[in-house]
Amino acid sequence: MDSQAEALLERVGALLRTYLTSSTDREAPVVRFAGPEQLREAFRQAGVSLELDEPQAPLEVEALVRAVETTLAYSVRTQHPRFFNQNFAGADPVAVLGDWLAAALNSTVATYEAAPVFTLMEKAVVARLARVAGLSPAEGVLNPGGSMSNLSALHLARHRALPEALREGMHAGPRLVAFTSEQSHFSLERAMALTGMGRESLVKVPCDESGRMRPDALEEAVRQARDQGARPFFVNATAGTTVLGAFDPLPELAEVARTHGMWLHVDGCHGASVLFSERHRHLMRGVEAAASLVWNPHKMLGITQQCSVLLVRHPGMLRECFSTRAAYLFQQDKHHVEEDLGEQSFLCARRADSVKLWLTWKLRGDAGFAHRLEHALELAAYTAERVRQDERFRLAFPPSFSHVCFWWVPPELRPLEDWSAPEVHARLHQLSVAIKDRMQREGTMMIGYQPLAGRPNFFRLLFINPAVTRDDVDTTLELMDRYGSELA
Repeated sequence: MDSQAEALLERVGALLRTYLTSSTDREAPVVRFAGPEQLREAFRQAGVSLELDEPQAPLEVEALVRAVETTLAYSVRTQHPRFFNQNFAGADPVAVLGDWLAAALNSTVATYEAAPVFTLMEKAVVARLARVAGLSPAEGVLNPGGSMSNLSALHLARHRALPEALREGMHAGPRLVAFTSEQSHFSLERAMALTGMGRESLVKVPCDESGRMRPDALEEAVRQARDQGARPFFVNATAGTTVLGAFDPLPELAEVARTHGMWLHVDGCHGASVLFSERHRHLMRGVEAAASLVWNPHKMLGITQQCSVLLVRHPGMLRECFSTRAAYLFQQDKHHVEEDLGEQSFLCARRADSVKLWLTWKLRGDAGFAHRLEHALELAAYTAERVRQDERFRLAFPPSFSHVCFWWVPPELRPLEDWSAPEVHARLHQLSVAIKDRMQREGTMMIGYQPLAGRPNFFRLLFINPAVTRDDVDTTLELMDRYGSELA
């Protein structure tokens, strides 16, 4: 290593260590809100332009240290106890170390010869997660995100329904139709487009009041598809929907899938981690009937971005679908070629994402994962009860899993009985945007809002970070009330 790189490593390493150890500092802003031009000016003030010059001259170590400091200062602190904005928060520092280890070794988990330890780690992680889910024996692969895992599952299901499509493409015959809930993740639409089956071949099935797919509606949708000459082949059930945190009724959906010969895939990106909790794992009852399951430890388990695991009940099917036998990489006369994972994934160069999960799991254990999840659900229950008892707020949907969805209610609408009246709908819709703007500009907290099922914009508090306390909840609600009162 040259002297400049060594000096930069030492300086930046110290900065990152300080950042991590102070990440839960409640006095620090969640974000220093800045527009694009303000950010460019901040970097110019630090002596480092965000743009790359033509040609780009080498910079001194001090300039790059200032660039890192500016990056840390203006980036969202997702470790902060009042960051509730996304389905991830509060990354475990052990997982951060795992990411550093994978980056330092800079390997790819395609062949055993290039990544012997990481290959075995990935296999160990997949095998144990499959046992936790009740899918063993199974095979699996780690992907960079749930969207890629959902795409892979859809590809597997199509192969089962139409194996000749691997070589010949989609040919004349019955149109393949897939089914998912109207509140499922948008990646299913993209996956249908990418696999050539088309977005119009994805049927959105109605949900109940809690956001769960209705089995009777699925049965009816399948019947209609058959009546139209289509071939139903795939059902995507969601365990922990993005907005409401709803769990589709897996046993009932599994029965519909079995009756009609369809592949049952469970998108458990957000919710599958509940399997670690004896108290709450009933939410995933029926997952053992799934043909495939996607599980994202980078959500509820605090593993750093990204870490998605696709589990498949049929060993050998991943290789059957993805293998190309590329002679320049997967030579059959190498040592331990049977361990190569590159033939089981659409991707060739994959980061060693297993190491951060493996390392964190070894230190925290099953009990640590269970405690993290149960802490989040206890806080969600506490928050839902607080909201119910306070007329300044109103639940927008029944609380589910780690999600609490609600409105701040202006004084003249309290107690809020009917959100659907046009003038009330418009008022609530606009106030949510204005309150979010204030919290971002002051940097006190970050909470997402969205409309759903005809309802105006509502706030969604997501509990994931183990550093969050009841005091944080109380402070958050009081700040929202202050912002709302000032704006109203």
